[in-house]
Amino acid sequence: MEVSTYLRHSNSPMEHIVIIGNGIAGITAARHIRKNSDHKITVISGETDHFFSRTALMYIYMGHMKYEHTKPYEDWFWKKNRIELLRAWVKDVDFDTKKLTFESGDSVNYDKLILATGSKSNKFGWPGQDLNGVQGLYNLQDLESMEVHTKGIERAVIVGGGLIGIEMAEMLHSRHIPVTMLVREQHFWGPVLPLEEAQMINRHILEHGIDLRLDTELKEIVDDGNGNVKAVTTSSGETIPCQFVGLTVGVSPNVAFLQSTNLEIDKGIVADEYLETNQEDVFAIGDCTQLKNPPTGRRSIEAVWYVGRMMGETVAKTVTGSRTKYEPGVWFNSAKFLDLEYQTYGQVSPNRAQNEGEFYWEHPDGKMCLRLVFDKVNHQLIGCNNFGIRMRHEVFNRWITTSKNVEYALGHLKDANFDPEFYKQHEGVIVEKFNRENGTSIQVKKKSWKRILEMI
Repeated sequence: MEVSTYLRHSNSPMEHIVIIGNGIAGITAARHIRKNSDHKITVISGETDHFFSRTALMYIYMGHMKYEHTKPYEDWFWKKNRIELLRAWVKDVDFDTKKLTFESGDSVNYDKLILATGSKSNKFGWPGQDLNGVQGLYNLQDLESMEVHTKGIERAVIVGGGLIGIEMAEMLHSRHIPVTMLVREQHFWGPVLPLEEAQMINRHILEHGIDLRLDTELKEIVDDGNGNVKAVTTSSGETIPCQFVGLTVGVSPNVAFLQSTNLEIDKGIVADEYLETNQEDVFAIGDCTQLKNPPTGRRSIEAVWYVGRMMGETVAKTVTGSRTKYEPGVWFNSAKFLDLEYQTYGQVSPNRAQNEGEFYWEHPDGKMCLRLVFDKVNHQLIGCNNFGIRMRHEVFNRWITTSKNVEYALGHLKDANFDPEFYKQHEGVIVEKFNRENGTSIQVKKKSWKRILEMI
């Protein structure tokens, strides 16, 4: 339990810390503030009563989990740890008087305010985008709407070629609902993946019976005359009958209710390296945050689960008296394309820079690959993509931060492999291909648990 550390800073004056948003960023901040202080904490959310795992929404729809299974903490946890949960939508924020006003007309004052308002699904002004049966997938209300609007339908169309789009396709596919995906790029997730990986995902989607339309844009969503979707028309003039349209063309910071205030907002809430905004005692964390000066190799807005968690931990230190910079380290991410797992570490761009060399290996079955990107001159490892092979984050993180070269990484590739016992290993053929292409004689070292433990 976390109550054991309540009184660690009992000599500090008690403040009221209010957090808007009960996602991973806001809740992590609340938990760590409680660990380090006796401050009064109020978490406000209009979405749900309790924190839940947003990444698990798809598994509720697919029948693998129930909503209560997605809550990492029992409902009594919050009262036990003296974290007040308030179900409300914030209408106005007065930063001068430090006052929040809710849509109900009630209000609350704060000493310090943490904005963790998350994201919203993008819409780009398509005709018919507000019809019944047209939606994104971000919050619990989206899941509930999807449950209603996909019952008994004959076909669904998904617009967009990103991670939310492939999740929604898998959800619908699990219920045997035919799915058409409209992707404006020539390859799935083309702005992120290099050509070979993108082609692998193209094939994988098609093999699962999903109708993937590349180089195709949405033109209009057609009304059935009663406010419901009945079809879409594409940029090529084709009409595709459907009763559900998933808009999965990315997300953007959820900041509309703050636009009329003095808070500095660009695409998101602008914050410095301490996650402080231009308003006194106001901080921003998670998806809604736009870093004024992002660390090298990182983007100004990163709507990723672990980023929210790290920001929550960082801001908690600052608001409890230990001002701390946000230092996320090497970029990493992971995802799943249907049943194909993906991981990336460091910087791997869809188009290689002039100073970069790269090595690519793909298994003959077309379900596994490894790409290593490195500096052409000193061969220092810059980034890694891998599909179908699980790699240890801490190992690649250490190799990149300590400037290991690509030859070292290949020689010690067994140390990075995280696949379970009895899985087939591929380090030998990977290194053999590199040696053949580069005239080297790298030998694969035996797996060293000592090396792995030293990296953790």
